[in-house]
Amino acid sequence: MAKGSISGGKRRRFALYGIGAVGLDLSYGMFYSFLSYYLSNILGLKEAFLLILTPIARIWDGINDPMMGTVVDNTRTRFGKYRPWIVIGAFSNAIVLTMLFTSFGLSGTPLYIYIAVMYVLWGMTNTMADIPYWSMIPSFTGEEKERNLVATIARSFSGLGQAIITILTPIILPMLSSGVTTEKGYSAEGFSRWAMICGIALILFSAVCVLNTKEKNVAYGEKRKFSFKQIFKVINSNDQLIVFMIFAMLSNAGWYLTSSTAVYYFTDVLGEPKAQSLFQTIGSAGYVLGLFVIPLLSRRLTKRTIYSISLITAMAGYTLMLVFGPLLRLTAVMNFCYILASIGISSMFVSQTIFLADIVDYGEYKNGTRNESITFSMKGFLQKMAYTIQTFVLFISLGIADYSGQIKTGGIDGATKTVIGFLAFGMPVIFIGASFAVFRKKFKLHGKLSEEIREYIG
Repeated sequence: MAKGSISGGKRRRFALYGIGAVGLDLSYGMFYSFLSYYLSNILGLKEAFLLILTPIARIWDGINDPMMGTVVDNTRTRFGKYRPWIVIGAFSNAIVLTMLFTSFGLSGTPLYIYIAVMYVLWGMTNTMADIPYWSMIPSFTGEEKERNLVATIARSFSGLGQAIITILTPIILPMLSSGVTTEKGYSAEGFSRWAMICGIALILFSAVCVLNTKEKNVAYGEKRKFSFKQIFKVINSNDQLIVFMIFAMLSNAGWYLTSSTAVYYFTDVLGEPKAQSLFQTIGSAGYVLGLFVIPLLSRRLTKRTIYSISLITAMAGYTLMLVFGPLLRLTAVMNFCYILASIGISSMFVSQTIFLADIVDYGEYKNGTRNESITFSMKGFLQKMAYTIQTFVLFISLGIADYSGQIKTGGIDGATKTVIGFLAFGMPVIFIGASFAVFRKKFKLHGKLSEEIREYIG
């Protein structure tokens, strides 16, 4: 075998590990891409409800996510450190996902209370599986080439899970729907049945991952009791973790706006909900192409340069989508431009996963202690914070435009359609641009410092 090459056995193990991400992102995609539409258009809940609920849930996540990270770091079982929690979390999250999209005929105050409880529980159970899953990456290998491959494979399967949701949901929902449906064929029963199918798939994909993945090179530190003081110490002592959270949160919020607003754009602006499937299919093709960016460019360019190119590519794609979509209404051209944006977003996500592994190493280099799960718990938290940002932007904008009132009267006016179009394709440029500025100015894990860290860890 050539020096530096990765064996077929390792590639197979990495692939079986990556399969677990498909299930996680089926649940993730339902929550982040379709929950807002389900709550506002199917159940008829008021925008103000989510504007109040979302920050409350994020306050709890700020406690729960690092707490779960501590629990994982302290876990010692014959089945490993991470795998038991992936199983427990996947099974729990599958049940909660189904219940979140099932209203049981409730209405009024009981419905609001029920949705609030399920909303918070979804975040908690997702954390139980997500943190141990992604925390496993540094334990696979310390080699940069292999670590890049693991992250790329996991993100590839993650993108597949997202693609399944965004492409198939507009097609399958009308097929599963019955009873009272919207004019586009969606119903509460359809969402409930589709969520149950996704929940079952989540359990099956997680089982494949856990049964075929062995935990090697796992670093066990001293068992520690959970304390906010310790969590804040880990975060505050790792300045690059804080910088990462800021620029990743901003860029992710931009992408979430497109993901969650697309259903409004194709359903209410274009009046062609099934056209979203073609749009997402084309975007998925770009996402796959983006996964090759890091393996190809890493031979010649630094991670800092590759990440910068990824963000610039995403911004260029979104700008073209804004021009050819909402402004010129050339949907076919807009769809094609989504390939460019998706290439940038895909390589951006892979880079972020690699950065987190580097940040774990940096924390050990700087502070002398290794905190894998606590550090990776910030990934889930920043994603939820990014979702909170997009929720505020989306529902405040829709509230000002009186979207709910127009839905009840059966028509969306031109001004509201313009708002939806800008939210989907214009605002992401602003968020990703801000992220780019923070990254270039504040993130320093490159060059000489990066070499020193590798020498220290190695």
